[in-house]
Amino acid sequence: MAKNKLRRFNEMKEMSNVFEPSMHEVKENAFELKGKWREQYFKNDNPIVLELGCGKGEYSVGLARKYANKNFIGLDIKGARMWVGAKECIAEGLNNVAFLRTKIDFITSFFAENEVDEIWLTFSDPQPNKPNKRLTSKFFIDRYRQILKPGGIVHLKTDSDVLFESTEEEIKEHGYKQLFFTWDLYGDVDKLPEEVHDIMHIKTHYEQLFTERGHQIKYCKFLIDNEQNDKA
Repeated sequence: MAKNKLRRFNEMKEMSNVFEPSMHEVKENAFELKGKWREQYFKNDNPIVLELGCGKGEYSVGLARKYANKNFIGLDIKGARMWVGAKECIAEGLNNVAFLRTKIDFITSFFAENEVDEIWLTFSDPQPNKPNKRLTSKFFIDRYRQILKPGGIVHLKTDSDVLFESTEEEIKEHGYKQLFFTWDLYGDVDKLPEEVHDIMHIKTHYEQLFTERGHQIKYCKFLIDNEQNDKA
């Protein structure tokens, strides 16, 4: 297993769709693509969508297949998993996907103000004993606000009651605008626009495990920009 991981890490260094920033780039705000992802990497003016904690990148890859007119970037610190999605993209010639190996805590080092259009949180660690480490906590939402454009949407898909309950509390406490909220995604999927039904059926490795164990899948989407909330 260790040899396999080492091989993947070495391969990733040669992959043009994978970026592994140094701590210098984080600390000195020196990442060269910050504010220039569209211009220098994607070479288009399409919206940018992030998948945070992307694992194998199932959502980044699945969405990229459906939306050629959008750019997708998967972030995770675990490179051996990310290798799977990056390899798929190269094999399929998907040029609208990139992967960034980093901690989500550092996200503002890699994206400029208003550079991101949407964020997907797919089966994030619920952090039962560390609420401030949950990806929908104020700690992280304040970071997303710095990079999301006005009206940028956050999506959460999870099996965790703990994470979903705390997200609902965060939405209410901080005045985010709730756009859709369900404790039973596949029971309520028909309440969503028909054009997104197949998106909701993209399943990460963890979702497949959880559904096989009978876990109910939850989903919500919301706006965090207060000015946009006031106008809505």
